[in-house]
Amino acid sequence: MMKPSTDDKTTGKLHEVKGTLKEKVGELTKNPDLEAEGRAEKNAGKVQNWVGKVEKAVGK
Repeated sequence: MMKPSTDDKTTGKLHEVKGTLKEKVGELTKNPDLEAEGRAEKNAGKVQNWVGKVEKAVGK
């Protein structure tokens, strides 16, 4: 079982990658909703990744 901090960092990175892909597909297909959804997911992933780093530094 992974530590919560590692899990948050891994899940955050996954969301960043998925968000980036959605954003690019939205740009290519001229779909502003998909592009915005991708941007939001990417940003949420960055936050979750950051939370994992903080948890690791604090020792959770």
